[in-house]
Parts: sequence; structure tokens; C-alpha cells
Amino acid sequence: MARLVLTCWGSHGDVDPFLGLGLALRRRGHRVAIVTLEYYRSLITGAGLDFFPLRPSPDPTETRLVERLMDPRRGTEFILKELLFPALEDMFDDVAAASADADLIVSHPVTFATPLVAEHRRVPWASVVLAPMSFFSACDMPVLPPAPWVKSFDLLGPWAGRAIVGLAKSVTARWERPVVEMRRRLGLPSTGQPVFEGQHSPRLVLAMFSRVLGAPQPDWPANVTITGHPFFDAPHGTSLEPELEAFLQRGDPPIVFTLGSSVVLVAKTFWRESLDAAARLGRRAVLLAGPQTAPLLRAELAASGRHDAVAFERAPHSQLFLQAAAVVQQCGIGTLAQSLRSGRPFLAVPWAHDQPDNAFRAARLGVARILAQHAYRGPRVARELDVLLTEPKYAAAARQVADVVRAEPGIAGVCD
Repeated sequence: MARLVLTCWGSHGDVDPFLGLGLALRRRGHRVAIVTLEYYRSLITGAGLDFFPLRPSPDPTETRLVERLMDPRRGTEFILKELLFPALEDMFDDVAAASADADLIVSHPVTFATPLVAEHRRVPWASVVLAPMSFFSACDMPVLPPAPWVKSFDLLGPWAGRAIVGLAKSVTARWERPVVEMRRRLGLPSTGQPVFEGQHSPRLVLAMFSRVLGAPQPDWPANVTITGHPFFDAPHGTSLEPELEAFLQRGDPPIVFTLGSSVVLVAKTFWRESLDAAARLGRRAVLLAGPQTAPLLRAELAASGRHDAVAFERAPHSQLFLQAAAVVQQCGIGTLAQSLRSGRPFLAVPWAHDQPDNAFRAARLGVARILAQHAYRGPRVARELDVLLTEPKYAAAARQVADVVRAEPGIAGVCD
């Protein structure tokens, strides 16, 4: 039996895979601690795992904060420059306190203090990548939210990708100075820039996404293992609510509209336009609108006498998507993975961070179409969904991709 310390930071899309991994490791006889935001304490301890708080620890449900986090142009800069790097000393202390007797430490892409603690204490560590974008390959350039047009430089060959990577490194280097300074104080050698090559363990890098999204590239770090997605959505329910189950049984498969756990807080007109699109198509709809908005939508639907749509705070995607005709979603990696596994085509409406890149990769597979969130209007949504639902190639591609995703080892492969 070993003691493993898993460090992660972010939304449910970041934390849920680590919780699922922690539970699987415990079933194999290991002692597991998760170091993450205070917000998730009850979730972690309720699952029977050890919890340690990790700073900075904002409330991931605070709307004004999420508005800044999900800004397509400045969201990533805000997280790195204003939240994470200024708190590096606190994060180091928190990870060090949690890993005093650890046999192995596992890092998340933005727990930048974890490699420092592991190297300083000479404890083995493995790093995790949740989406292909974290590799930031010059040979398979990601779609960047502030400048999605940069992806077209792929056509010019690897030299263009290397130039873009170099530019990105020069920008983030100014933000990363706290890591450089701490390494110097601890007497640790440089291992590269922490946002890029420095986040990856030299011993084991776990690519916890499906191989269909990204194949190994020449400039990926050494010792990468692609495991497939570690599916675990129990925090959002272990079964469908009876009312939702009854709705599903009453008619044709609905279109499911969901925005994950973060974008749902800044959805604005998304739900109104979604209902309009479903009505134009004559399709039933399920809206997963979060705890703030779902009660309001239920009241509006009841007042209007509409019986072709229902709204719920949340539901386990692993069960609901299987009963959908199509899905509309933001393409966070967790929601994307559940869509790929369901075998249903989907409309991607990405906001920020890795979402535009994830959406591009899904569209490249032929399982999705992409609609920019600023263009999300009922008539346009209806047209895009009509193509997804009536052109057989999307359903066929979705089934083929699902077969691959379901065959991947996922959590079991990560544990191995």
C-alpha cells in the first residue's frame, strides 16, 4: 500500500477526474489524498478520501469571477497572471504539508508548485494532461481563444508552429517569474517554462484524453501514456431524477443543452435561444441550466404551458446523453468526452481556454459542428442542429468514435 497525493485546481472538469482516479486507487489498496480548492472539501471527504486545501482558493461558483475566468481573450491570462503565479508560495506550502510522507505525487497542469515540492523532497511524481492543448505542440497547433485564426498556420508547416510557440513562451515568461525565483532559492535546476515543458514529469506523463483527439507528436515530452478519459460524473448524480426519466420516456429523444459547471454561470441568452431553436425544429429539449437558472426556467416553462422542454440543475451526462438525439455543449474536456462516448452528434459552442481547441478536434472527427457563442441565436442554432440530425454522416461518425472511446482503458489505465 502506497500513499498517493493528487493535486488539482479548477472546475469540476478538473477535479472530477482526480476524484474518480483517487477512488479507483483506493480500491486497489492505496491511501489517497486530494489537494484542491476548499470548495470541494465536502465532495472529497464525502467520498472517503483525505482532503487538503490548496491556495489560491476562490469560489468557482462566484459569477463575477467566472466572467473573468471565461473571457475568451483574457481568461487564461487572468488565471495564470493574477490568480496562480502570485500565490505560488502559498501553493507550495499547501502541497508540501499534504505530501510529507507521500510515496508518489500527481500534478495537474496548473498546480505549478507540485513539481517544485516533488523535486525538492525527491519524491517521485507523475504529471497529468487533461486535453491535447496542454502539450502546445508546434506540430499540431492548438486553437487559441484570442486568435483562432492562428490554427491555419498549420498549413505552412512546423516552422510556423514553432514561431507561434516561441511567441507564446515570450509572453508567459513574464508571468512565470515566481517559479523561476523559487527554483533558484531551492537550488533546483531549470526544467523549462512551467506553462509549457516544465509542467511535465520526466518519469511519467498521463495524457488522460482519448487518442481520437490527439495522436503523439514529435515534440511531445518523453514518457507519455495516452489512457483515454477517466470517466467519473457521480458528483452530478448517480441516477436520473424520476421527473427527467419520465420526460425521456414520454416521447422522442430530446436535444440536450448543457454548459458544464462553469460556463453555465455566464450563459446569458443561451437558454432562451436554445428553447427557440428546439421549437423551430419541433424537437423536445432538456436544459441542464445549473442551480441558479433551472428554477427560473421551470417556472417560465410552466407559465407558458410548454410540455416539450424541461429544465434541471444537473444530471449525469453518462446516462442522459445516451438518450439524446443530439447534444449542445461548451466542449469542456469532461463534457466533450461524455459526448464522444455517447455516440451522439453534437453542436459545440466553445467559450474559452481549451474549449475552442477541443471543439475543433471534435469537428475534425466528423461528430460535431461548431457555432461561436456570439453567434448563438435560435434560427442559426436550429439550422446547425438540423444538419447534424438529418445528414447521416454525423451519426455514423459519432458511432465509430464512440466504439474507440469505449474501448480505451481510462481510469484503469491511469491506475496501472
